[in-house]
Amino acid sequence: MKLLVLLFIGVVLYFIARSYKTEKFENIKFNIKENFQGDLLHHEAGLLIALMAKVAKADGGVCELEAEMLKHTFTDISSHFENSTEIREKLKQIYNQEKKTFDNTLDIAQKLLKLTKNDYQKRAKILEYLLNLAFIDKNFSEAEQMICEDIANALEIKPTDFNQMVNNFKNFYASQAQNHATTLEQAYKILESTKEDNDKTIKNNYRKLVKKHHPDIISGQGASQNIIDEATKKLQEINEAYEMIKKSRNI
Repeated sequence: MKLLVLLFIGVVLYFIARSYKTEKFENIKFNIKENFQGDLLHHEAGLLIALMAKVAKADGGVCELEAEMLKHTFTDISSHFENSTEIREKLKQIYNQEKKTFDNTLDIAQKLLKLTKNDYQKRAKILEYLLNLAFIDKNFSEAEQMICEDIANALEIKPTDFNQMVNNFKNFYASQAQNHATTLEQAYKILESTKEDNDKTIKNNYRKLVKKHHPDIISGQGASQNIIDEATKKLQEINEAYEMIKKSRNI
């Protein structure tokens, strides 16, 4: 379906640093937007959000990076519908409802399997997206692994492919930690802050920098792909710095 093609071009490129794999995505544009009026739990978009809710809550909480990814996903998906405001609200409702229980996880995954039965690569991309959400805080917990594996089995993803995806993410973040270790002092510099600043000031600086370097905003200004790629890397650096400072301050 065009919606998920667009989603993985836009959002996956935004959140998965492309250096960890060789696969390339092309920027595809469609002139026709979908107008969907039914139950989104019978649509790939709603089912994806429902599974994201399960993964996000698997370890008991949602960190800043996960929240940012979810927010971006709501916006990106809904933008491809004529009734985007209505769809975004419905997606949020699905997320808030589905995060409350894990009992129907396999049912949701099996519904998605039926819609994508003849497209294994799409299902693999969906799982990769869910794994990215699980790994984004750099802590792939046992609970997250269990639920992702259950979803993979329900989507009929080959075990070898699932294990390869997990290893790709583990290797990527291990390499990132080794090659781009950011000290707390560097983190404050990245956020244009100091250790003396209070929590509110640091949060305001973080939000200001996110807005300044967000790839969607940069793209909307007509910037070249190289500049958009640089903004993506900068935004990841800002998010990591903010997470480090939050942990050091227990906020």
